[in-house]
Amino acid sequence: MRVKFLGTAAAEGWPGLFCQCDACRKARELGGKNIRTRSSCIIDDLYMIDFSADTYYHVLRDHLDLSRVKHLFITHSHEDHFYPQDLQMRKKPFAYFTSNDPLHVYGNDHVKERFDQAGGEEKSDGTLRFHKVNPFETFIAGDAEVTPLLADHAPGEQCYIYAIKLNGKTLLYGHDTGYFPEQTWEYIKKYSFDGVILDCTSGPQESMRYHMGFPTVLKVKQRLLDEKIARENTIFIVNHFSHNGGLMHDEMVEAFSPYGFVVTYDGMEIEI
Repeated sequence: MRVKFLGTAAAEGWPGLFCQCDACRKARELGGKNIRTRSSCIIDDLYMIDFSADTYYHVLRDHLDLSRVKHLFITHSHEDHFYPQDLQMRKKPFAYFTSNDPLHVYGNDHVKERFDQAGGEEKSDGTLRFHKVNPFETFIAGDAEVTPLLADHAPGEQCYIYAIKLNGKTLLYGHDTGYFPEQTWEYIKKYSFDGVILDCTSGPQESMRYHMGFPTVLKVKQRLLDEKIARENTIFIVNHFSHNGGLMHDEMVEAFSPYGFVVTYDGMEIEI
């Protein structure tokens, strides 16, 4: 299972669109891995998690062929994770490609509402199909077995993180969320994850609700190991960073290296 991180920032991007804080000034000066766009990733070129307003830039930067993507899993309806207007660019006369297969989009009720407001299936000329998915109800997407899990993120919305089984590997895509709800902890006891991607929006700051920071990420890793939901050879990854955390990429790598975490950057690829 090959995971490519297209964007690794929180909602504001890093440096922030209008921001002149020290962390954003420093990121602009240093460039490279310190420049972070809004969060999404692609798995094996066929599966995508979240679809931000930065997707067009990702296509140009990484020479992506999005016509190959057949399944799009949306974690929640916030604009930095779901920009449905650009999905309408998949139909003629905006796009021509050989496959007639629709792009299957999966998400909750709030995601469906935003999807429909942007044109939805009705205006997609058959190029989009939406599937409402429910927590802890596994579905099949191509060769993948996917289970939405409850996140602790946005009051009033049933936000998801995802467990994905594909090609003999199992991945936990764990953001946006704070410390997992107990229902999720109970459910994932059936897994032994090969890869775990965790929310680290708050950087070195403590955060248990809605997002996580270093201290909570370490607690989650330890519980996953203690309950044998993960193993010593599980690849642990931190992602989704905000300028409010303050640390540059190399500083985060240094902070996390004693604890066995991979720190993402835009364009990073990793084999699970």
